[in-house]
Amino acid sequence: MLDDRSRTLLKVLIEHYIADGAPVGSRALSKFSGLELSPATIRNVVADLEEAGFVASPHTSAGRVPTTQGYRLFVDSLLTVRPLEEAEIAEIGDSLRPNQPQYLIASASQLLSQLTHFAGIVATPRRAAPKIRQIEFLPLSDTRILLILITSEGDVQNRILFTGQRYSTSELVEAANYLNRNFSGLELEQIHNRVHEEILQLRGELHALMTAALEVSDEALAHEQPCVISGEKNLLDVEDLASNMKHLRELFDLFEQRSGLMNLLENSCCAEGVQIFIGGESGIASLSGCSIVTAPYEVDGRIVGSLGVIGPTRMDYERVIPIVDITARRLSGALSAQG
Repeated sequence: MLDDRSRTLLKVLIEHYIADGAPVGSRALSKFSGLELSPATIRNVVADLEEAGFVASPHTSAGRVPTTQGYRLFVDSLLTVRPLEEAEIAEIGDSLRPNQPQYLIASASQLLSQLTHFAGIVATPRRAAPKIRQIEFLPLSDTRILLILITSEGDVQNRILFTGQRYSTSELVEAANYLNRNFSGLELEQIHNRVHEEILQLRGELHALMTAALEVSDEALAHEQPCVISGEKNLLDVEDLASNMKHLRELFDLFEQRSGLMNLLENSCCAEGVQIFIGGESGIASLSGCSIVTAPYEVDGRIVGSLGVIGPTRMDYERVIPIVDITARRLSGALSAQG
């Protein structure tokens, strides 16, 4: 446990480091802390903070910089969240009006990026697997067939099948009628579970056609990206990250693969309110120099996903936290209002 003067000096040190990016020395702490302490006392307190693991001393400077442990104490008990201006709150509300879910998710991600100048990320709501309402085949040439899929929600997907043989119009009608008669209203997974045995009863050439159609259908009806990321390029302008190209490449590999980020966002859905993962706390090595501020969002009172901001550990938490919190609340309201 730290005493009041230690907490005050740590708070001032972290605030100045976030603002300036330079190690903070005793003179600055004496000037801005408001404490009537001698330079020697301040040096002793800072030395104690370093020994406790809250700050560290770069080799090239006499000043100190926060550690992950120091940032954690700061955001948990020393931080004073700065309310957003009314204009910013209005901008968030105006950008997240009731609309189609996919547009709202993209808008929220872009908004988080624009307001923070970091990367904005939103995990898309999990939707039930689509059910097939109707399948049609249309001949395009001797070996190309247009597959038309209509889901129970009315979505239409078109895919071209490249076949190794020619099918007559009557054969295509026969195949479509069979699939519609036996599998309409089922999810693709359910169709796959039944189709293997049932279509074996058909003539070999139709069996091949339907197998190919189902494989292409899997691709056509695959769920949308599990998360939407905007503003990754903003991180190229963050000095703390751009100075280490190896780390930056690892970070962009993480953005491309997304599975690690999805696990982190799913975990944040299990907690209430804003969550902050600092450096190695995320459990993802490529995020060691970053912090992620996340918050869950809801539809009709049920948590369906989470969103957040990815930036350097030296981010303005006082500003980023309310941006993430209010964006999650406004996105919840906009999605719920659609129903």
